[in-house]
Amino acid sequence: MTYLPPELHETEDGSLTLYTPTFGEHYHSTHGAVQESRHIYMGLALRGRLERWDRSSGRVLEVLEVGFGTGLNALLTALLAEELHQPIHYTTLEKYPIGEDVYSRLSYDLSTETQGDTLLRLLHSAPWDEDVPLSPTFTLHKVHTDLTTYIPSEGIDVIYYDAFSPEAQPELWDEVLFQRLYAAAHPGAMLTTYCAKGEVRRRLQRAGFAVERLAGPPGKREVLRATK
Repeated sequence: MTYLPPELHETEDGSLTLYTPTFGEHYHSTHGAVQESRHIYMGLALRGRLERWDRSSGRVLEVLEVGFGTGLNALLTALLAEELHQPIHYTTLEKYPIGEDVYSRLSYDLSTETQGDTLLRLLHSAPWDEDVPLSPTFTLHKVHTDLTTYIPSEGIDVIYYDAFSPEAQPELWDEVLFQRLYAAAHPGAMLTTYCAKGEVRRRLQRAGFAVERLAGPPGKREVLRATK
């Protein structure tokens, strides 16, 4: 497969996304990149898990992201970790990282956060395959691979399943991968994904997760949340 560099596109909420000619898909919803990320991953996954989190344990929250992409999910997670004073260790997988010529043109208007673009650059330029503390509450660990070859460490608390669609990358939606994630997850761990297809839901259930259909962001009727 010939990998073609992604193209910058603006979404309906004014925030930017990328379009990949290689897979024929956008990295985020064209109805709004930021609102999609905040709803599915920050809201249903991260905040949902923290609602049941025992802060007295002193344990760092372990987040695994399947698909680093533009870095938007990581950026919003780092900002939320600081806001909530919640230490997060963030592991993210990406087989096709975007180059500086692309990520240097990404910008997100996050209103109160004036350093967002600087942090986004740091996320992209951080070295691979090592822990990189970017703030007192956020440590990044980027892995240059995809989930088909990655063996997750035990103790995952939150999973952002943000791969391209089953039509574009069917190998990333295999039931064996969901079984692998279930085995590595803490009890109470939450996985969210924009993909609400019935077969994806059934594969998650067969892997052991309890799966809910929940209202999606604008332009998306339903999304899935799976809990161990």
